[in-house]
Amino acid sequence: MREFLEAISVGASSEEIGAIPVPNSYRAAVVLASEQEMFEGISSSEKDPRKSLHVNEVPTPELAPDEVFVAVMASAINFNTVWTSIFEPLPTFGFLKRLGKESIWGKRHDLDYHVVGSDASGVVVKVGSAVRNWKPGDRVVVHCNYVDDQDHSAHNDSMLAANQRIWGFESNFGGLADLALVKANQLMPKPAHLSWEEAAVNALCNSTSYRMIVSKNGAGMKQGDIVLIWGASGGIGGYAVQYVLNGGGIPVGVVSSEEKAQLLREMGCAAVINRKEKDYKFWKDEFHQDESEWRRLGKDIRALVGDDPDIVFEHPGRSTFGASVFVAKRGGLIMTCAATSGYMIEYDNRHLWMKLKAIKSSHFANYKEAWEANALIASGAIQPIMSAVHDLDNVGEAAYQVHHNLHEGKIGVLCLAPKAGLGIDDPEFRAKVGEEKITRFMRHGA
Repeated sequence: MREFLEAISVGASSEEIGAIPVPNSYRAAVVLASEQEMFEGISSSEKDPRKSLHVNEVPTPELAPDEVFVAVMASAINFNTVWTSIFEPLPTFGFLKRLGKESIWGKRHDLDYHVVGSDASGVVVKVGSAVRNWKPGDRVVVHCNYVDDQDHSAHNDSMLAANQRIWGFESNFGGLADLALVKANQLMPKPAHLSWEEAAVNALCNSTSYRMIVSKNGAGMKQGDIVLIWGASGGIGGYAVQYVLNGGGIPVGVVSSEEKAQLLREMGCAAVINRKEKDYKFWKDEFHQDESEWRRLGKDIRALVGDDPDIVFEHPGRSTFGASVFVAKRGGLIMTCAATSGYMIEYDNRHLWMKLKAIKSSHFANYKEAWEANALIASGAIQPIMSAVHDLDNVGEAAYQVHHNLHEGKIGVLCLAPKAGLGIDDPEFRAKVGEEKITRFMRHGA
């Protein structure tokens, strides 16, 4: 991979990069099938990604006609990498085995190791025979919607495809590596004003927030809507705040510290709730919730913005869902994805059906939505929310930080890029957007 790095660094042509042979192996962050039971009997909070994530040399897979190899300059940590690394809620090797049964090409993924990572920025170095729109030398970011468009269910909205998967989580050969194997329909142009690591952190979380807030497949927020955003300085919440503000909505951001509250105010979010200061106790014990605490949250929201939320941007899951259903406005929408605090959800259905509220689910984004979200990054309308950078050899520590919520925004990971700050191709536009906006989370994370 060193030859690719040198060629990229000097701006080699498409022909020159395409002529470099792809190596027989490459460096990658993996979990091992032989260690699937290493955390058996240990609580989730005590499971340590630093013990399960390994940086190994792995064989290079064969390239399918609709795929490309990307020399990965940088990647990022997402919660799905944490879940893979702690083998929770179940080991991801079951996903790879099912993919392996679909086709000859799918069989490549069923291995005794899993190369993880669902974000990447880098350079295309080789394309399959059926690839039309991309060539070696193209600077790209990668979105994680992994779908076979030969199935009729993949059309209209590919997130509804029967075989839709998340790349690097439900497929192998992910982005936390020096080389990644991706379908051509996962590629998008790299925003020219961002560094490799700033560009790498966006695709999964930014696209997810775009679908949830903006898209007709999500909330379809309109001007003036009040939007309650849990984890508003986190991986998807930080983008959600920007989309609400850009779209003329009124964000109410919930965070866990005064430092995070100040970060939101700098972003333009005037209504902020510090849940640590408020000390909400939505659960009396493991089995019973406290409606009086839901009411207290609703009162605090109304004190800030004068009304109940039209939309609740919900992703913590078990810990907050009952409160989210309760505080949403009559006829309001609880827009949900993920469940970082637990998947088994409980809420009082009387507050849903009698007040005509709705729950709507969302999962990542289709190619069109991801492309539109990436275009907003490229235009400077949406900023990256990267707060820290690690190198690939320290990927376990980076995942540990995310697992224990010791970070803000997203954590970038340098792969082939030898240091942070490289890959900025349009410094003039960067200056126009504003260094202080682009690096706001980084400055708060430092």
